[in-house]
Amino acid sequence: QVQLVESGGGLVQAGGSLRPSCAASGRTFTNYAMGWFRQAPGKEREFVAAINWSGGSTSYADSVKGRFTITRDNAKNTVFLQMNSLKPEDTAVYYCAAAGRANWATPRLAREYDYWGQGTQVTVSS
Repeated sequence: QVQLVESGGGLVQAGGSLRPSCAASGRTFTNYAMGWFRQAPGKEREFVAAINWSGGSTSYADSVKGRFTITRDNAKNTVFLQMNSLKPEDTAVYYCAAAGRANWATPRLAREYDYWGQGTQVTVSS
């Protein structure tokens, strides 16, 4: 089992920045690719960003490319999502997830992930 705990969400004005983090425990962190997803009220969960085990490969949804950056600190078992130039449409619960079947990849589908955190709320006001 892998336990994932997100933190660092909050309320910010449009154009601002936030940096949620996700702390992992329970298994060897580098066995997993990591991803961030989000879910807004009334909408399906959608892919945001993913990073492979080493941090050498990343993938982003088109809607966040150039504004968000995913990184990981393997020494601290933590993955981060730097979110800049935030827009009201970025408002959602943000979830981190761990994928153990292909840690060299950057999975974009929710079904490729094995473990999920409880989520952290990000609210962007206009």
